[in-house]
Parts: sequence; structure tokens; C-alpha cells
Amino acid sequence: MAYIDDLGKRAVEVKGRIATASTGEKNRILEEIARNLRANVPEILRENEKDIGAARGHGISDTMVDRLRLTEERISGIANACMELVGLEDPVGEILEGSLRPNGMRITKVRVPMGVVGIIYESRPNVTVDAAALCIKSGNAAILRGGKEAIHSNKILMKVMQQAVAACGFPPEIVQLVEDTSREVSTQMMRANDYIDILIPRGGAGLIQAIVKNATVPVIETGTGNCHIYVDELADLDMAVDITDNGKTQRPSVCNALETCLVHEGVAEAFLPKLADRFQAHQVEIRGCERTRRILGDKVIPAGEEDYATEFLDYVMSVRVVDSIEEAIDHIGKYSTGHSECIVTKDYDHAEKFQREVDSACVYVNCSTRFTDGGEFGLGAEIGISTQKLHVRGPMGLKELTTMKYWINGNGQIR
Repeated sequence: MAYIDDLGKRAVEVKGRIATASTGEKNRILEEIARNLRANVPEILRENEKDIGAARGHGISDTMVDRLRLTEERISGIANACMELVGLEDPVGEILEGSLRPNGMRITKVRVPMGVVGIIYESRPNVTVDAAALCIKSGNAAILRGGKEAIHSNKILMKVMQQAVAACGFPPEIVQLVEDTSREVSTQMMRANDYIDILIPRGGAGLIQAIVKNATVPVIETGTGNCHIYVDELADLDMAVDITDNGKTQRPSVCNALETCLVHEGVAEAFLPKLADRFQAHQVEIRGCERTRRILGDKVIPAGEEDYATEFLDYVMSVRVVDSIEEAIDHIGKYSTGHSECIVTKDYDHAEKFQREVDSACVYVNCSTRFTDGGEFGLGAEIGISTQKLHVRGPMGLKELTTMKYWINGNGQIR
């Protein structure tokens, strides 16, 4: 029997238990997970340190190590995210709409769980808990496959969660970890149509595209984030510096971090030196067009097509001076991955035009793209940011992990 077949059969056997659990029962599981996380901080940190040490031994960059690292504060944040889900409305059973047909049949459209949700992700072990918690609250069983670089962290987190599930009287197999991180098993998971109802990749462009191209299980494509900011000719430049700096340097290794700054030529000479000065604190490498280099000098690396198309996930930003908002929108249309874009402007018409014409999941005016996050949107922990248009788009919270079905009630009608 294939490894994934075993996990899949267990998930299918128990999915009905969590699908039909009451809101109170699901909340008790989440509360117990939060309590267990806080009670096991030393053990979690010990296992995480094994992953950190291995990553450093393999020469992984500091920003990628940061994605992997757990701290007491971050574990507390993960536990808090579980508790936030407790306070959110349960989507399961929500009546979406209904109608009474002329023949007397009553049709009701109801929100229900997906069933078994598979998630393949990289690096960040907090995803293990976030994903499991979201699946539990939305009534789904979960099969989670993290990267080999976080295997020790993921195993201890799954142990803690399964203990919590069992303590609440539910089968621990409601949440399962794929401990075999080989490519062969990953491919099995992508093709486990008999067991997995939906597959969600969360990671870099390579991982996401490999899953999109190879999976036979339906996939929700989550985003690589080649995110842009456009500093308009009518921008508040100090605000623009603050937003660009926050979007790039607050946490450069995440998908909602900025990668490209587009600047209107009318404010480029005033704005770019301000931005370069701010970037010095983090030693951000600027890769710019010729006009950018004329303003900032030879310290700017010449930018090519590849730079504008790259999600750096590091202290690197590409910069381009543009002649108009139309040129900025065209640039975004060419290079964006459809994740998050921002305009800084005091002009209402420009703001409206940008939000109307930029075809990304999240389009901001005068605020940081770093807010593209389930928690920041009030959705609780998120499963990822969808950059596709079916069946969800943007931050994916509880409702996005459900589907719907129709209840039809009659009294003997036949056709």
C-alpha cells in the first residue's frame, strides 16, 4: 500500500466526525491545542533548533532561516491564532439562500465542509498549526505535508495537536502529518483523488507550479508574491517612503512583501534619495532602470527583465521610473503574479483607476501590502493567499475552506 493511501484512508474514515461536530466541540479542540502549545514550548523549541542547525549547515540564507525559526513569542502567537478562531463564527451550516418552487419544493443552499483538505507547504512550521486549526474549525480533516527543512518542528507540533484532539474525544487522525518528505510521496499526494478533495500548495513559485502541473486532485493555487508599489506624481512622499520601507523590510521573506517600486518621473528625484536613505538601515540592494541609476548613482545595480519578474524574498528591490499611471499599470499587468499591489496618491481619480484596472487579488491605496493576511483581514489564521479566480481569491479563511450543497424538501413531487 502506498504511504499516502494509508493516510488517506484514515482521513476518509474520520472526516465525518469533524464534519458533523458542533461548534462547541470544535472550539474545545482549538482551545486544547492552544493550551498544549503553551505547555510544550521548551520541547517545541528544542525540536525547532534541530531544524535551524540543519538549515545553517546547508547554507540556507538568514531570511529563509527566519521563516523556519520558532520562538516563545511566535509559539504564543500561533496559540493566540487558534483562540481567535474560537471567537469566529462557524461557517458550517450557514444558509446561503433558499427558494420555494412553484411545485411546492423548498430548496436551501447550505455551506458544508470540503471533506479532506491536503496542504503542501515549505519552511514555516507555524503553517502546520494554522492549517490544521482552520481545517478543524471549518469541519475538515487535514493531511499536511511540510518541507523536510522543518520536519522536526512539524512532528512535534503535530504530536501536540493530535494529543489535544484525542483529549477532546475525537480521532487524532482528523489531522495528520506526512512524515515522508520524499518527492515520490509528494507526487502520491498530488494524485490521491480517492481521498483528498482539495489540494492547497503554500510556498515558492517552484513548489506551486510543480503541484499545479502534476496534480490530478483539484488545486487552489496560492500566491507567489511579486508585489508592486506605485508612487504617484501626487503622492505624499514621506508616506510613500514609510509604506515602501514597511512593505520591503518589515519581513522580506513573505509573499506579501514588496518586490518592485514604480515611481512617477515627476517625483522620482525627490522620492528615490529619501527611499535609499531609509533602506540603508537594512542594506537593501536596489536594482534600477537607467533613470533610477542617474538619480541614485552607480550603487544601483542595473535592472533587467528578470529582476522585474522576480520574487526576491530578500533585502532586494527592483525600481523603475515611469512616465504615467498608465505605464505603471501596464508594468504591473506584465510582471505581477496577481497577489498584492499598492498606489500611494492623494488623487482620488488615480486611486480609483488603479484599484479598478489592476487585476490582482488585493489592491491597496495608501497602505502597506503587508496587510494581505488572514488575521489582518479579520479572518483568523489563513490557509494561504489565493491568486486564482476559482473558487476563491485573496486570503483564505474559514469560509474559503467550505463548499455548498443543496437541501431539497418536498411532499411527493415527481417530474
